[in-house]
Amino acid sequence: MAREVIVYSSTGCPYCEKIKNELKEWGLEYEERNVTVNPDFFNDLHEKGMFSTPVTFIDGEAFIGYRPNKMKQYLGITDEPKPVATEAKETDEDIFQNVDQAILDEVWDLVCIGAGPAGASAAVYASRGKLKTLVIDKAPAAGTLAITHKIANYPGVRGELTGLELVQTMQAQAKDFGTTFVRSHVLGVDFSQTDIKILELPEGKIKAKTVFIAVGAKAPSSKIDGEEEFTGRGVSYCSTCDAAFFQDRVVAVVGENEEAVHEAEALSKFAKEVKLIVPLSKFKGEVDLSELETKSNVSIHYKHRLKAIKGQNKVEKLVIVDDSKNEKEWTVDGVFLYLAGMKPGTDFLKNAVDRDDEGYINVDTHLRTSVEGVFAGGDARRTPIKQAVLSAADGAIAALGADQFVNQRTKLRPQYS
Repeated sequence: MAREVIVYSSTGCPYCEKIKNELKEWGLEYEERNVTVNPDFFNDLHEKGMFSTPVTFIDGEAFIGYRPNKMKQYLGITDEPKPVATEAKETDEDIFQNVDQAILDEVWDLVCIGAGPAGASAAVYASRGKLKTLVIDKAPAAGTLAITHKIANYPGVRGELTGLELVQTMQAQAKDFGTTFVRSHVLGVDFSQTDIKILELPEGKIKAKTVFIAVGAKAPSSKIDGEEEFTGRGVSYCSTCDAAFFQDRVVAVVGENEEAVHEAEALSKFAKEVKLIVPLSKFKGEVDLSELETKSNVSIHYKHRLKAIKGQNKVEKLVIVDDSKNEKEWTVDGVFLYLAGMKPGTDFLKNAVDRDDEGYINVDTHLRTSVEGVFAGGDARRTPIKQAVLSAADGAIAALGADQFVNQRTKLRPQYS
């Protein structure tokens, strides 16, 4: 039976593109209604109490936001591999192998924990420099880059490709130079010995002269009370997608980083009033407030915390805990959330290396940690911005540092040819 599928989208909305690609992969034809292009479609959503895109109607059932899992469940689609996924899986299996006794018996010059752009880049440089290199990753197709739908700005790569295609190309290049890739999970580490570092895997212990920690970061699991319920009905994560829905309305922006500032600026061009809620006493990182402070319709509230989101069929009130620990309710039409979205996956390290309060590993300019012969990079360390090309650069630096350490060189030796 043919399904009636209608996708309400907006120009510049990345999640709209994602959901359209999902529908294509599932073999479903759809009618697209772009609310940016046609005001009638915009009003359709408004009348339904929906203030976000994408919204996908399947046989009249509404799915607000990017909800592929719920849509698959509704459609009865299983997770059996599709042609595209099978292709990627076969490539993945060509690169990764299981941990065997030979791998456990070896003393590796460099072991990279993580096979994303940082780990794969380190492997390219290390293997090409004749270091015996092992890369360990528990889910190589699930990293931040691997699940990125489209990459169009990676230097030297013309055109567009998926993040998975890019990272698998990097991994294959490293394998061509001699890197061994294994699929496993690092349970813990022992860096107490000077010459050999120990990594504990379910299969046994890996021995390494140097280690590069490139585990990346993951999104926190906890959500604000009411966030899930009102997503698309006043809760949003993208001003580019949804700002126009809040023309002449009151909105709040919650966040403590540069992204929250930029989004508040963008929303100020549409909303009657913008309340910027900053959970901390100041913003994280380098933030330029000069433009925002000129906006008469924007107010900044430091040391305020969003506790809950309330309403009937849409967002109507926010429960706020202010800087004096008093709880109050603010009347708003929408709230845009830009809280710190990623946490480095470094808990398994415990106290093996110095980390900051959020779990980021402290490193010097050469990406050396507090333990000699142990390096960290990519999203495992604090960076001004997260980009694949920066993580790849970290991998190159760490690999050259490992080469210096293993071969007892007085300085880093670059690879020119």
